[in-house]
Amino acid sequence: APLSHPAEGEFNGSAEIDAFIGRTGAMLHHGGHQAYYQPSTDSIHLPFRETFLQTETSSPEENYYSTLFHELTHFSGAKGRCDRDLTGRFGSSAYAMEELIAELGAAFLCGNFQMSSSPRADHAQYLANWLSVLKSDKRAIFTAASKASQAVDYLTSRTAS
Repeated sequence: APLSHPAEGEFNGSAEIDAFIGRTGAMLHHGGHQAYYQPSTDSIHLPFRETFLQTETSSPEENYYSTLFHELTHFSGAKGRCDRDLTGRFGSSAYAMEELIAELGAAFLCGNFQMSSSPRADHAQYLANWLSVLKSDKRAIFTAASKASQAVDYLTSRTAS
């Protein structure tokens, strides 16, 4: 079911999505000001739920979960899972491709849960890298979409009740 829009300052999570996330086996840590997947500890780090704000297009919950879905897609790429190359440095083609895969994976998961996906603040800094990859390889978007679909399939198969 779609998430309801809460009153200002409230966070109405989704028991369905929280259960899905729990079944993935991903280790979550809340705190700080950045969201990221840490390969060395195989853990996802996120700001506290309450720090996600409403935007013109999305509720705080949609912004939180779409960010978490992005990081879950990175989590799926580790060895022993979907085994994608997670070693790329910012600005590299490998890094840009993995970020594109994570964004598409997040969009697919948002769609699965009937949520809108809000543009992230860090999209602007990735845009030039994405465009470079897409211009240099006309099939890159198809590859990224395929890898994102594989990631979502992996995550949802782990969570089948």
